[in-house]
Amino acid sequence: MSTVLVVEDDRDIRDVLRRYLERAQHAVLTTGGGAEALRLLDVGQVDLVLLDLGLPDIDGTDVLLAARAAQPPVPVIVLSARSALADRITGLTLGADDYVTKPFSPAEVVLRVGAVLARVAGAAGPEQIPTYGRGRLRIDAAAHQAWLDGVALDLTATEGGVLATLAGTPGRVFSRLELVNRVRGYEFSGYERSVDSHVKNLRHKLNPDGATVVTTVIGVGYRLGWSRDD
Repeated sequence: MSTVLVVEDDRDIRDVLRRYLERAQHAVLTTGGGAEALRLLDVGQVDLVLLDLGLPDIDGTDVLLAARAAQPPVPVIVLSARSALADRITGLTLGADDYVTKPFSPAEVVLRVGAVLARVAGAAGPEQIPTYGRGRLRIDAAAHQAWLDGVALDLTATEGGVLATLAGTPGRVFSRLELVNRVRGYEFSGYERSVDSHVKNLRHKLNPDGATVVTTVIGVGYRLGWSRDD
């Protein structure tokens, strides 16, 4: 189990990220200030930092530099409302492993956390990517990619999120509201029935197997119809 330190002064965002990260089996530490973040880094039991640069007490870049100076260096994913290209370049130049602009999908952030941790640990080879339906469907959630019969699927972020969520627990039925919350998170205030249109597009891209890969449970929601391979 990896330990993720969330450094974010907005309590609502901290709480949402904690829930999503814990659901993905990560241990989570949270703080709203940079000084406490530096103390937790000094303790030395943090595997990755999710860092808001706009902190109330010290500059977030100080936390970023401290994480990179640790032995071994602690990877950092910046969470920032600063979306200008110059800000992204600055963050990456200072040593951030990834840069996510607000508002963001917490589900996507969790996938990015997994991707960075895998990269740091020595990313698993393609043979370790989960497969379904006797090898026909491969889903690399961390890399936001999926293949059907060896052909890459051109999925939107939401379509890929729906597929990855269903594939996380094959056979389990997810309600529309649950899919909205898992894929789009706190930033999304749209009607949950919008999931139906994303599922329709996803099935079209999975043709001719779309209806068997993503099955409908009438009155409840959707599930992955193919089993995960051993």
